[in-house]
Order: sequence, then structure tokens, then C-alpha cells
Amino acid sequence: MEEVKVIARSLMEFLDKSPVNFLAVKTVASQLDDAGFVRLDPRESWELRPGGKYYITKNSSAIFAFVISTEGPASGFRIISAHSDSPCLRVKPKAEMISDGGIVKLNVEVYGGPILYTWFDRPLSLAGRVVLRSDDPLNPRTEIVRFDRPLLTIPHLAIHFNRAVNEGNPLSKQKDMLPVIAIVRDAAEKDNMLLRCVAEAVGCKMEDILDFDLSLFDTTPACLVGLDEEFLTSGRLDDLSMVHGAMTALLETSSTKQTRVMAIFDNEETGSGTKQGAASPVLMQLLRRVVACLGGSDEDYLRSIDKSFMISADNAHAYHPNYPEKYDPTNHPVVGGGPVIKINANCKYMTDAESAAVFKSICEKAGVPCQYFVNHSDVAGGSTLGNILTSQIDLRGVDMGEAIWAMHSVRETMATRDHAYTIRAFKTFFDL
Repeated sequence: MEEVKVIARSLMEFLDKSPVNFLAVKTVASQLDDAGFVRLDPRESWELRPGGKYYITKNSSAIFAFVISTEGPASGFRIISAHSDSPCLRVKPKAEMISDGGIVKLNVEVYGGPILYTWFDRPLSLAGRVVLRSDDPLNPRTEIVRFDRPLLTIPHLAIHFNRAVNEGNPLSKQKDMLPVIAIVRDAAEKDNMLLRCVAEAVGCKMEDILDFDLSLFDTTPACLVGLDEEFLTSGRLDDLSMVHGAMTALLETSSTKQTRVMAIFDNEETGSGTKQGAASPVLMQLLRRVVACLGGSDEDYLRSIDKSFMISADNAHAYHPNYPEKYDPTNHPVVGGGPVIKINANCKYMTDAESAAVFKSICEKAGVPCQYFVNHSDVAGGSTLGNILTSQIDLRGVDMGEAIWAMHSVRETMATRDHAYTIRAFKTFFDL
């Protein structure tokens, strides 16, 4: 049990350092640097050596790390993929809006599919990327920014003005979800208020800020709950728990029979259709480049792909004790029951019987339980990284995740032991 809590604390520290996708990638990169990985520039030529440890980033919001095989360019790849983004609220340009009494609120846009009600009445802050002027217009400077103290809140309308609020209350994303940030005495004070705060945080001139990608996040830290601290509750478990698991497994294994790859994409929550998303050729090009830098041919690359296997790691819906009717009667994973193999007859996941058998065998070898998730047949399910990636690369692979409650809430919940189980399975996969 102590090992489980050590792993849980490591995950909580990672989550607290990673309130948005850009900071998640920065946190992963820092850990890779500390472990001796070499950061590569995709614009430069690469000299890779067998056994070498390398990584690249894309858009500051996706990261790909790999440890080179010592068995030659056609040895194949073992890949764990996940994503850095989570549903949230993003700040629009020219965001400041003033109301009666000098109350300033920010104009925001919904990113992905969050449970909007969960964002009300919480201490919120801002984090993300700031793009600054440089001497080269085609290559502006990028800074990552985070406001550690709470800056905003989205106040709910009192029940006295909507007595039926607990019977269902449709929300307007444009009207109801705007956070308040300040009270000003003069309307002119609101002008460039946010840019002034960002410039001060970054340490630059306001006029040097060309643009930004800023998102809101809940400042409440991750924590353990339950009589025996069985549960972990935090924002962004989907999918940063899988990012942490993949990173931990990569750092704590040593096999070089095949090239071990951690692929962390962005924009999964909006369909993956960006240059840093799984629908782009970014992973395919990386794998081709690795083979070529080792002296391999196109045929070596194709042989490598046929020898490869990928774990597409994205969390699963845990059986909710208050809503049993929402779940498949025989395939509903429970919190604490181990990694979840995700199956869909209409191929929304990449899992098939053969790849499910592979992952089940990995779990058996790791000494951890595993379980299955299949949608209730009357409920449409979503897709994830696995089947999107197979449109680019004909990989064998499985979709899996950890069972969590309240997916896409501002705070999700999982069982602490599930993360220990998952890391053990990931390490076994990399060390096979």
C-alpha cells in the first residue's frame, strides 16, 4: 500500500505542475532532461546512436520521447500514446468586458466537452503560452506563463432567482460561463488589463506580446480521499494520468530490444486534427526519421511497423454506483479493478481480440488485474487516439485506460491503486 501512495503522490505532484497542456509538456520535458534525454531540433539533422535517449516537442504542447533499439533499424517500436489536453475554458482576444459596478469579466470560449456546471464557484486562475515579438517574424519567441494565485471565479446565479435550478438548467456558453476578475473604478482601467498582468508575469513589455493561448484552471490541488485514501481526485486525470504513467514507465525501464516510444499528442479533445494531433503525420514522420538516421531503408521502416505494438492510453468510464443503468450489464469496469481494455464493435477503438489478448497477457505477466469496457448498446461512445493513428500507420495496438468517475468534470476521481497497476503493466510492456 505504501508503494501505491508513493506513486499517487508522484501523480498528484505532476498534475499540480500541469494545469494546461503547455505546462504538462514542460513538466515532462524537465523530467526527461533530468534523466539524460537529449532534446532534438526537428529543423536540424540528427545523429542518433543505438541505446540513445532523445525527445522532440511540437507546438510546445505535444512531446515525443524515444530510446533507440540496439538491435538495428528494423527492430520495431513499442509505443505508448496519450494526450496532453483536457476540456477547459480558453480566453478570447480582447477579453475584458465591464458590467455595472465596475465589475470586469473575461470573454472565454469552451474547449472540448467539459461538464460546465463543475466550473462554477471555484477559485480559478490562468496558464498557457504567450507569444512575443522577436527579430525574426517567422519565429516569434514563446514563453510559458502560470498565475499561481486564484484570479477568477464564475459565480452561479442564486437559487432565489431560479427556483428550478436543481431540476435542470440549460447553460449558455457565452452568457453563463464568463469569469469575473476585478472591480475597477474607471471603465478605462479595464483596457488591456489582462495583457498588463501577463506582461508583468512574463517580465516583458506589453507591446511585445503578439498573442497568447491562455486557459482557466481550478487552483485546488490534487488530493487523496477515502477512509484509507483509496481515491485520488484532481482536474485533468483524463488524460494526464496516462501521460504520467507513460513517462514513468519510459524512465524506469531499460530494454533496448525495440525502440521504446512515448507519444504525447495535443488536441485529442477537439478531434486531433492539428499539426500536433494524432490525425497528423507527426508520429509517422518521427518513426521514419528514426529508422533513416540509423541507416535503415523504407523497407526497414515497414518491417519495423509490422513488428510494432502500440498502447493507446486514454481513460475509461468507471461504473458509477448511483447510475448502474448507464452501463453495459456485463462489461463495466470498477475503480480499483485494474487497467481497462476498451472495445467497440464499430471500431471507435483500435482494440480487436488479438490486441486485447496481447494486453491481457502483459497484465498477467505484470501481476495486475485487467477489466473490459464496452458501451451500453443504447449509448453512443467516443473515439480516441488509437483508431485515429491507424489511419496514418498500420499499427497493431490496443485502446486502454484507467477507470475514472466524472470524466470531463473540473475534478475527476480514480482509485489510487489503479495507477500503480497501470504503471506496472506499462513497464512490463516496455521491458518485454
